[in-house]
Amino acid sequence: MPSFALPWRAAFALVLSLAAMPLLAQPRGVAPPAPAASAAATVPVSATARRVYERARSQLLQIRTLLKNQDSQASVGSGFLVSSEGHILTNYHVISQVALEPERYRLQFETTEGQQGALELLDFDVRRDLALLRADPALLKAMGAFSFRPKDQPLSKGDRIYSMGNPHDVAFAVVEGTYNGLVERSFDSLIYYSGSINSGMSGGPVVDEEGRVVGVNVSAMFFAQQMSFLVPGQYAQALFERSRNSKPIKAAAWPRLREQLLAYQDELSQRFMAQPWRAAGHPRYQLPVPQEQFFRCWGRGTGADNKGLDFQRSQCRMEHAVFVNGGMQTGYLDMSHEAYDGRKLGAIRFARQYSASFRNERLGRDDRDRTAPFCKEDFVERDGLPLRAVVCMRAYRKLEGLHDLSILVTTVDASTEGALGRFDAKGVSFDNALKLTAHYLGGFGWAAKPR
Repeated sequence: MPSFALPWRAAFALVLSLAAMPLLAQPRGVAPPAPAASAAATVPVSATARRVYERARSQLLQIRTLLKNQDSQASVGSGFLVSSEGHILTNYHVISQVALEPERYRLQFETTEGQQGALELLDFDVRRDLALLRADPALLKAMGAFSFRPKDQPLSKGDRIYSMGNPHDVAFAVVEGTYNGLVERSFDSLIYYSGSINSGMSGGPVVDEEGRVVGVNVSAMFFAQQMSFLVPGQYAQALFERSRNSKPIKAAAWPRLREQLLAYQDELSQRFMAQPWRAAGHPRYQLPVPQEQFFRCWGRGTGADNKGLDFQRSQCRMEHAVFVNGGMQTGYLDMSHEAYDGRKLGAIRFARQYSASFRNERLGRDDRDRTAPFCKEDFVERDGLPLRAVVCMRAYRKLEGLHDLSILVTTVDASTEGALGRFDAKGVSFDNALKLTAHYLGGFGWAAKPR
């Protein structure tokens, strides 16, 4: 288990003292059609959809995760053949149990005709939620393979595309839908697909009218109609091309996962810190609000007639997270601030409510994936504005060098007014945690100094 020594404490103290100077892999609030998948059986299928499915059916596969020494299945998803050598593409989240616990699980495919066989894992791209598998080519002889739509032939909004897979382990199915471009304000590219993707279809192909792959099923929006998301086909093709000759992964893939997550968090942190803060619009305080290049921000508030306290809250978060396993997602940023005006309450009643808001923030606890948080608290100034800051980090047990960072900040300059901010970064390196802390604290200051 990683431990934090005195240099860790000293480094955070330094950052605080210098304050004056990121189904599953899916948008947050979105459920992946996780390893398990239902077709809209009542939706009529067009002649084109029938033709596309009949051409592709021999290359469609169900991907099953089985217990190592039994035939009991732990999860199911979908996949598709991309070579005559038995190469198969699917989602990482479909095969994550085998990737991380190969001593407990194994992989098996089943064709549309009921033929079965073993699978081996060659590589994965956890950031894009993709995995490359291989079966014995003799078992899939003469079944053909999917090709990819060329990059120089982009789709247009409204083009018909067709999602395939085995939803909820019911039967192989084709779902006709519409291409609606890329999801806006997403850190990584996702295709917005108007069609019903359900659990078990994860990892299945989405093709154009010529049967060429344009995307891979990955997630669907809860409490919404016909809102699904696809990994663009170019990333699946890239994984296949660079790893088709890789040796099978036999041991638990935590080191490879760690390597990919470290590279991802570094890009995410650098791109985030390169953006200037937006104005919060508060008359007294300058509060850090991110650009909405890959954040979505929402606000709410209550009037002063609600027990005499004016309250406004803004929350900004990435809607994309990286799926690690069934109990952990990482690789995203989340931040909020709350502004309080308690002049009608008086100093004592305001202090009680303001303090309670600060104490109610949860910072996590020791669990099987992460250590308990280690926190450093101090009083700092930014632009002459006095702040109380708490910085906490939790280390990942099996992903050495990655941490969850949480920062709480509250203004302490007035007896009946104040603002409280929170910033969370999931799965960042120690160095980037320090830089993100300084960057966030640097977003506070005076909007207009009181006289």
